[in-house]
Amino acid sequence: MGENPNSKLSEILRPRLVAGKLLRRRLASEFAGVGENALLESYQSDTIKYRVFAGTWNVGGLAPPDDLDLEDWLDTKHDSYDIYVLGLQEIVPLNARNVLGPTKSSAAMKWNSLVGDALNKHTGRRREAEEGEAQAQQQFRCVVSDQMVGIFVSVWARSGLRRHVRHAVASCVGAGVLGRLGNKGAVSVRFMLHGTSFCFVCCHLASGGKEGDALLRNADAADILSRTSFRRGTATSAAAPPPPDELPRKILDHDRVVLLGDLNYRISMDDGDARLLVQAKKWSLLLENDELLLELSKGGCFDGWREGLVTFAPTYKYHRNSDTFYWGINGGSGAAAAAGREKKQQQRAPAWCDRILWSGKGLRQVRYERCGGYRLSDHRPVRAVFHAVCEVTGGVEHSGQAWRHL
Repeated sequence: MGENPNSKLSEILRPRLVAGKLLRRRLASEFAGVGENALLESYQSDTIKYRVFAGTWNVGGLAPPDDLDLEDWLDTKHDSYDIYVLGLQEIVPLNARNVLGPTKSSAAMKWNSLVGDALNKHTGRRREAEEGEAQAQQQFRCVVSDQMVGIFVSVWARSGLRRHVRHAVASCVGAGVLGRLGNKGAVSVRFMLHGTSFCFVCCHLASGGKEGDALLRNADAADILSRTSFRRGTATSAAAPPPPDELPRKILDHDRVVLLGDLNYRISMDDGDARLLVQAKKWSLLLENDELLLELSKGGCFDGWREGLVTFAPTYKYHRNSDTFYWGINGGSGAAAAAGREKKQQQRAPAWCDRILWSGKGLRQVRYERCGGYRLSDHRPVRAVFHAVCEVTGGVEHSGQAWRHL
């Protein structure tokens, strides 16, 4: 007679309860300071607050269908934000032709078009009682977008806010084959909003669930943070003055920094134990062995970074067009060696590969969640919403600490 799975699960849970409480207390103490007071600390000039949406999705190398509706992910039916930053990974297959070929592709244009359609579909209706000029200001315009092989970033702002977004520029760092090619790495975008600098870093880090692979991911992240540099002398319009010498050049020199993407961190525990916890939906216990949370707790390459509490189901790995985890289906037929590799891959435990972190004062995260309705890829998209404080250096009408939708 086989072993009772409930008994086995109890054996797994018991020794983790004490450690789990300690970890949760540590995380709670770290997040306790990330509140409204942090937004208003140490600001000498007038400030204005905006709502910033950040989203990440590994789309699995598949071209989006023409009728793909991104409204649910971008939350445009129920709410709208001042700035949208979308980071995608694997918008093209990561084969040699794409890695070594042209840096731009039609896939980026198609994704950007779908984002624009979703953002502007409802904005004209939402302000029906307002004047026509105010309605026009609710439309969204693309500020900057860039692509490196499969990594793509697109930044959108309200039309009325667009004139205050200056010095937008992108920077690409490859960390893939030979430590330089773009199958892995990051596309980062920088811009000034009023007098405050923002940087968004869209990453695709080293994959793999073997022992030691987490160290490769740590090395990729450290490499991206150290090597990324933004050029000077780029203005976003003919009327804009040249960028001042004090514009930040490195990622961590910016006032507000958000890092998002397929960071590829896995669950560091026995696959069999992880399977039982997944089946029981014991997410908090699984997360005690999450490689990224362990790295955040000890500093290292993510020293000073924060992440909101992860309360959602794993984002990877699913069968396409299904809500079934990849290890939930038995291996198929074929040569013995291929079947063995396939079976091992299918038994790999699900993980929270897709994450959003932030650094710097003046950011408060108010939402962090997975969007489960998208089954195009073996990943699920993730979104976060931030309240961001910007310093206003003068010459702009504003409302002090009040919310402002320009």
